[in-house]
Amino acid sequence: MALQLHWFLPSHGDGWDLAERGDHKPGAKVTRRRPDLGYLAQVARAADQLGFAGMLTPTGLFCEDAWVVAAALAAQTERVKFMIALRPGLMSPLVAGQMAATFQRISGDRLLLNVVTGGEADEQRRYGDWLDHDSRYDRTEEFLDLLDRLWPGDPVDFDGTHFRHKAALLARPPAVPPPIFLGGSSPAARRVAGRLAEVYLAWGETPGELGVMFDEVRKRAAEHGRTLQLGTRFNVISRDSADEAWAAADRLLSGLEPRTIEAAQRRFARTESEGQRRMAALHGGDAGKLVVHPNVWMGFGLVRPGAGAALVGSHEEVAERIAEYHAAGADHLILSGQPHLEEAYSFAEGVMPLLRRRGILERP
Repeated sequence: MALQLHWFLPSHGDGWDLAERGDHKPGAKVTRRRPDLGYLAQVARAADQLGFAGMLTPTGLFCEDAWVVAAALAAQTERVKFMIALRPGLMSPLVAGQMAATFQRISGDRLLLNVVTGGEADEQRRYGDWLDHDSRYDRTEEFLDLLDRLWPGDPVDFDGTHFRHKAALLARPPAVPPPIFLGGSSPAARRVAGRLAEVYLAWGETPGELGVMFDEVRKRAAEHGRTLQLGTRFNVISRDSADEAWAAADRLLSGLEPRTIEAAQRRFARTESEGQRRMAALHGGDAGKLVVHPNVWMGFGLVRPGAGAALVGSHEEVAERIAEYHAAGADHLILSGQPHLEEAYSFAEGVMPLLRRRGILERP
């Protein structure tokens, strides 16, 4: 299938650097942007106009609420879909189904659901969730199973370990149920995705490593007589020349203090997330070992949790790498940039025409 490109909505804030700096001296350059509705609308309208298929709208302690922000931005855009992240342990499946159905109606069927099971115990406990890693995926499986039964609009009885419902009903079911994107690198994630997701997501690694995970989840889906789509997530720094791109990457690291990197690496070492462990293992906290594949740079992963890999290079080189990942099985590619507004234009104007010329990306 043709590649589906998605952009990221920086609802936790945006800027020109990887981490907020503590030196706010008078006259110093402002490097951070607050995630107010005016700025987020600029990013969303850019993604809409530039031809991205969707926008990942994240969830987390430091993010504005994904549902509220996406609903506000749906009114300011026309075509782009909103990939809203939700945590199955924090709401009833019926409530989630009602919210999804309403969003579909008010947006013109522009909802994608990104199911975030949760990989960090500390954050989950802040939300009041004390289940361990694999138990969280068991709960996600029940959540998605029940959602799937609710979409047609018939009463559903459900008696599971984590959810119990009597005659649960979507009185106004969506005409188009939103596709389910499920991420995770663990065996538990691949098991649940193979059974119940439309799209399996894994954070960006090398094409060979991603290909192994993709093959495994395909086998899981085949066990249930299903096929599913596959996707991955990268940051991107794309410029007219490779030298310009790598200079921009170097600038992102120039303001980082060693203690900031060390603190992040200690935090990653405690993680329950298999994906986060894999991100950290690719560079080992060593700023001298950040290029793990041609044009694949792990600089973001030195201090940022989550997707730590970036595609860095000339527009032609970035297009070549994307073609390689597409050949490895990626049907969906979710991208971020620093800052998201400027990088959306750089990528859309420099790389997307090359992908269309290759036949990887459909023409608008």
